[in-house]
Amino acid sequence: MSAAPLDIRSSSTTPAGAARISPAAAPEARVSAVSWPAIFVGAAAACALSLVLVILGFGLGLSSVSPWQGAGASAKTLGVGAIAWISFTQLAASSLGGYLAGRLRVKWAGLHTDEVYFRDTAHGFMAWAVATLITAAFLSTAVGTLVATGASAATSPQGASIVESSVDGLLRSDPGATTAAPLSAPAKEETARIFAAGLRDGTLRNDDRQYLANVVAQQTGLAPAEASKRVDERFNEARSTADQARKTAAHSSLWFFVALMLGAFFASLAATYGGRRRDSMD
Repeated sequence: MSAAPLDIRSSSTTPAGAARISPAAAPEARVSAVSWPAIFVGAAAACALSLVLVILGFGLGLSSVSPWQGAGASAKTLGVGAIAWISFTQLAASSLGGYLAGRLRVKWAGLHTDEVYFRDTAHGFMAWAVATLITAAFLSTAVGTLVATGASAATSPQGASIVESSVDGLLRSDPGATTAAPLSAPAKEETARIFAAGLRDGTLRNDDRQYLANVVAQQTGLAPAEASKRVDERFNEARSTADQARKTAAHSSLWFFVALMLGAFFASLAATYGGRRRDSMD
């Protein structure tokens, strides 16, 4: 009676307790979930396109400004245009960076579609994050300072601050008035500091108001009552201008936040599209 043949295929050489590794899972174990080269390429492309569009927008903005009254775009139009252009810049640059990050990443084999979708989204978001950090570092350099200086000159042709222009108007003499000698530089600086402190606190103290009225009366030849009235008028004008500047800065910051969030969303969305295109090529 012969023995039954031994079926070698049914024998297992896997040690007891060891987990089997499926062939589909092997490539995933060797490939990282994050393709940093693709992320950095997408971030670099986004930064480059952002720089080009910012310079273009800066040139278009300056070309629409005119020192002549009634010519050129108004401040409101410039503000709306700047917000729209920043939003467009974020959308275009972030979409390009996200698409490249998704298109150039490695192919992940043996993964569920939802996991691939999540990884593509993360690659787009990381490309946007790296590009945003690089842009923030760029804006803190001398080039960013140059752009900010040019924008300030465009919105304020004289280049004078609110306090300086207010003090100049405060001490301006009427034509034909009998005035004292010009105010010394230290005294003028003291007047500016008092004005600045009042704007910071929201009101002038009584002793500061009286001091400024005396200085104005001495320098301009106005009666004490007229000098005190001028101090109040100039201070209210400066406070109104400073409050408007504060509101403008607050609105700009909020819209810039919205633009950044749009950039993050479109970078992630474009990365999923680029990832699908990458997988469909094989």
